[in-house]
Amino acid sequence: MDPESNRGAVIQLREVSFSYDGPPVLEGVSLAVQAGEFLGLVGPNGGGKTTLLKIILGLLRPRSGEVRVFGMPPEKGRTHMGYVPQFAAFDRNFPISVRETVLLGRLGRTRMWGGYTHADKSIAAAMMREVHVWDIREQPLETLSGGQLQRVLVARALACEPRILLLDEPTANIDMRGEEDIFDLFRKLNERLTIVLVSHDIAFISRYVSRVACLNQTLVCHRTEAITGDIIEDLYGEPVRMIHHAHGPVDDARTGP
Repeated sequence: MDPESNRGAVIQLREVSFSYDGPPVLEGVSLAVQAGEFLGLVGPNGGGKTTLLKIILGLLRPRSGEVRVFGMPPEKGRTHMGYVPQFAAFDRNFPISVRETVLLGRLGRTRMWGGYTHADKSIAAAMMREVHVWDIREQPLETLSGGQLQRVLVARALACEPRILLLDEPTANIDMRGEEDIFDLFRKLNERLTIVLVSHDIAFISRYVSRVACLNQTLVCHRTEAITGDIIEDLYGEPVRMIHHAHGPVDDARTGP
């Protein structure tokens, strides 16, 4: 799939550059995310991954370049997107239950006054069942495990009935078993949603995503089967250990000691 092609694209970036009043964080980034795609966005810390998501959401404006979501400016297109922020960005000590948290996803979709409608509550309930947190719906967030909280945040994003799901490091602070479980959920959600997922773990996500966008100020896309140790070393600037999961038995390829 040609990342520059606009045919069937739901997210389009053309020559996008951005900086926080200093050195460039993004430089000439072009990307087309296709409808139904599961795209992994990887790169080193400070490489611009979260910044790129915020530009797609319309929370940041690029210094130059063009961004379109379903052919619209991101400020309008974001009504079709659900966003799950980094784990550390969410205050789990806030006194709120699972059910109340998921209902927050209906804000902007429901009426301004009079509280949540029956339809809002039905949609939130359906999302809680889908991500398997219905049984803990009355528990406060502070009592949840990392994996449970992540599922709640996914349910909140789904409650706005998005067509695109943006996930920023969704398995940080989750153990390996929990990581596999939640990626199995993402694979199922991908049957009806386009997914863009930020991760630091290219080895793990390669068994789930259809394409990998490697970002370190500039961006290059690869099919997962084309990822090599040399590509990863060039991206991260040092030798790393990569395990390729895409097909059959694990193929352990070391690029460093």
